[in-house]
This record gives sequence, C-alpha cells and structure tokens, in this order.
Amino acid sequence: MQELRVHLLPALVDPADLAGRTVVVVDVLRATTTICRALQAGAACVVPCLEIDEARETAAKLGPDALLGGERLGRRIEGFHFGNSPSEYTAAAVADRTVVFTTTNGTRAMRRAAQAGELLMGAFVNLSTLAKHLSQRQAIDIVCAGTNGAITFEDALFAGALIERVCCSYVGPEWQWNDQARLAFHSWQNAVPASVRDSIRFPVAISMALRECQGGRNLIAEGFDADIDTAAAIDACGVLPRLDQATGRITLR
Repeated sequence: MQELRVHLLPALVDPADLAGRTVVVVDVLRATTTICRALQAGAACVVPCLEIDEARETAAKLGPDALLGGERLGRRIEGFHFGNSPSEYTAAAVADRTVVFTTTNGTRAMRRAAQAGELLMGAFVNLSTLAKHLSQRQAIDIVCAGTNGAITFEDALFAGALIERVCCSYVGPEWQWNDQARLAFHSWQNAVPASVRDSIRFPVAISMALRECQGGRNLIAEGFDADIDTAAAIDACGVLPRLDQATGRITLR
C-alpha cells in the first residue's frame, strides 16, 4: 500500500519522520512558484538559505555570477537583485546563473525536510509534472510552508490538488492518507468546482481561490496581485525542481 501524508506546517512533523521518504515542499505564494519559474527560465540552480547573512555570504563565495533573490515580510531584501515575485526571474535575467534564495517561510520548510530521500518543490505551475513523478513513489509527504507559523489555505489548497492528481488520476495501488491529507483534499474539492477543472476557466478559479486566502490578500495589499495570477497558472512550468542535499542546490531532474 502507498502512503501519502500532508503536514500543514513544518512544525507538525518531526524531521526524522521524513527520513528516506519523497517530500514535496509547498509555498505557493510564492517561494516554490518562483523557484519553478527561475529554473524554467534557465537558471543553473537555486541555492536556498535560511538567513539573509547566510545568503550574502554564499553569494560572495560563489562569485560575481551569483544572483541574490528573496524577501522578508513580502518585500525585496535591501541589496538583493530580485524579490520573491516569479515574474522577475526571466530568461534574460537568470539564464545560466546561480540564484541564492532566502524567504520568510519556504526555505525554512526545505530545511525541515533535510533528511528526505528525495526533496521536490511543488506549486500549481508544475502540478502535472510533479503528480506524474509522484505516482511512481510509495511514501510521499507534502510539507506546507505556512506563514509565520500559521497554516495557510493556499498551501493546503495545492496539497489537495496534488492528492487528487496523484491518487485519483493515476492507476495504482490503494493509497493511505493521514487526516491532514483528507482535510487538504476536501478543501480543494470545495474551493474549486469539478466542473471547471477541465476547462479554460481552471486557472481563473484557482486565482479566485488564492485571492480569498490571507496570503493572497496580503499580496494584494502590498501591490503584488499579479503574482497571484502567475501562481495560479496551472502547468505553466513543466519542471521538477529537486534539492540535492549533498550540494545544497535545487536543480531540474
């Protein structure tokens, strides 16, 4: 039997419980969406860092080709090349470059999953690619980044969408879910009607749901509402970002 577990906050799972398993880190608004976009645009890799000083030191060691990206409280960090808006990470800006990246929540969730056997980044922009890959795995954990220690609806929404794709759309053995997976799945089912999931209205429905989340409202208040539509652009990036624990770099499989 295959097992899929959701953890609605990193703090809700012991790092040792993720050891050897396939883990998907989710921070839809916006870290994992931005990482997908950066790698789709041709970035050589993304190096996640917990702290601002760590990011600056890492970039200095990597040399002049390294770019600094990330945010604190939603805003670009002083002296960084980019913030956390996925639209900033264009091919002209990041192709063949290393992006050293730090965010308030997403990079911390990655660190929590340091013992994973395989550590992947998930967002609506790479949903189908990720789901197809996960359908071949036996033990899956979805770790939602949340915001400042609070559960976020947008991450739970994506977890539910991913569960639907992996467990309901791909033929295979019966799946066993934990209760947080059930909560995420039912949240997704209720938030985005089944009638739109195979229509051109699908991204619009996701965007509307994200705009109702606290995270979406925060972005709108800060003037980043365009990032919500970018995050809702389902399958816009056919990439599978993977964090290599040995090198500390996120690259494409």
